[in-house]
Amino acid sequence: MFTIKQNDWEAFDDDFLILYELMAKRILIIEDDPDILEILDIIFQDEGYEIISKRNGMSADEIGLLHPDLVLLDVRIRGFEKTGAEICEELKSLLATRDLPVLLVSAESDIGSIATNCGADGHVPKPFDIFSLVGKVKDMIG
Repeated sequence: MFTIKQNDWEAFDDDFLILYELMAKRILIIEDDPDILEILDIIFQDEGYEIISKRNGMSADEIGLLHPDLVLLDVRIRGFEKTGAEICEELKSLLATRDLPVLLVSAESDIGSIATNCGADGHVPKPFDIFSLVGKVKDMIG
């Protein structure tokens, strides 16, 4: 991946700049329910995002290596030693990933306080409204 410095913008034509702006943002979705994972994958691909789907949890270091623009994270991940909230805490504690937006998704009744306590940038309760979820993601990463 490359970056363009502010003073380099004049060197590119308008078509290139439009393409650069439209390059897909990468969303990492960690969700253990295969049906929900498939729905989220379809929704966000249709919105133009690049999707990385994982049914198992990951460490913050592993997530950092994928360079996502946002992590959509289930709170309860069956078969993984950490909860989504613990993964979020780990992400927010590391210099390399602390600014990575994390959106928790859960059916937990106290999802708001879970999100606040782990440092998540937002939360969406399950069952979720698709338009609301897409809207939150767009607000967070465009």
